[in-house]
Amino acid sequence: MILPAVAVLAGLVLLVWSAERFVDGAAATSRRLGLSPLLIGMLVIGFGTSAPELMVSGLAAAQGNPGLALGNAYGSNIANIGLILGLVALISPLAVHSGVIRRELPVLGGVTLLSALLMWGGVIGRGEGVLLLGLLAAFIAFSIFMARRGAGDPLATDTEESLAVHPMSLGTGLAWTGVGLLLLVVSSRILVWGAVAIAQEFGVSDLIIGLTVVAVGTSLPELASSISALRRREHDLVLGNVVGSNLFNTLGVVGLAAVIAPIEVGTEVLLRDWTLMAVMTAVMAVFAMGWRGRPGRINRFEGAALLSMFVAYTGWMIHLVMSGGGG
Repeated sequence: MILPAVAVLAGLVLLVWSAERFVDGAAATSRRLGLSPLLIGMLVIGFGTSAPELMVSGLAAAQGNPGLALGNAYGSNIANIGLILGLVALISPLAVHSGVIRRELPVLGGVTLLSALLMWGGVIGRGEGVLLLGLLAAFIAFSIFMARRGAGDPLATDTEESLAVHPMSLGTGLAWTGVGLLLLVVSSRILVWGAVAIAQEFGVSDLIIGLTVVAVGTSLPELASSISALRRREHDLVLGNVVGSNLFNTLGVVGLAAVIAPIEVGTEVLLRDWTLMAVMTAVMAVFAMGWRGRPGRINRFEGAALLSMFVAYTGWMIHLVMSGGGG
């Protein structure tokens, strides 16, 4: 039991460190290759911080633990909104100016509803996985097209300032991208092994482990990048990280895992985990987009509400484990 626990802890630490190196290297490389700051902010940074979820879920599915893969994706979405966005807004209210984020929020809502339809039959099969990956590819293509027309968006300014903080040469950027990717694979293998061993030891499902320990751990890169952006008052980059990451998790992470191995979905996932994820996504969208002439802004009270939802959900999951109901 001690060795799996050490593996999870060491895997998480290495995963977070390697993810940060990978994102920094990829962002710097993209900048040196002439990509626009808006495109880097939308895709490289926003989606790049989901690399841990992608690696962990892909390996989990390949090793016969698709429940951990699904739990990691949806649990990370819940943690991104409740823990990361809620905590950051509690520290400092977030003003939303980016038209890109306002455009992506309805897309995230639609993708979230689609995921429920795909789970309705009890299995997310390879065909559904291909559909999700295809939608992700279409969204990326559309994002590239729109980014070439929207250079003046506030998200582009935030990204420009963020890249200026850590300038890298092309060679250094490529090196860190490669090293970060390699260590992501190694740390993911260590983490998945430890998480599955702990689940077997306590008799809980790999879904529960994925929704809690692994989900929070793989969301730490988003937390680190969000706090760093907050210190530079790059509010749109904070929300952009969360929205981009959740889009990638719902489409790319679940899609890849389902292509590798069909994912059986219990009713508790749809009624408990997906429902909370959908509610939190809707609440985040209302806060960020504003209503009745109110400008988009996530204040401390709203941040506290999101954080409270995450704490209550995590507490309930811990209760399930302690009571032996780890389904």
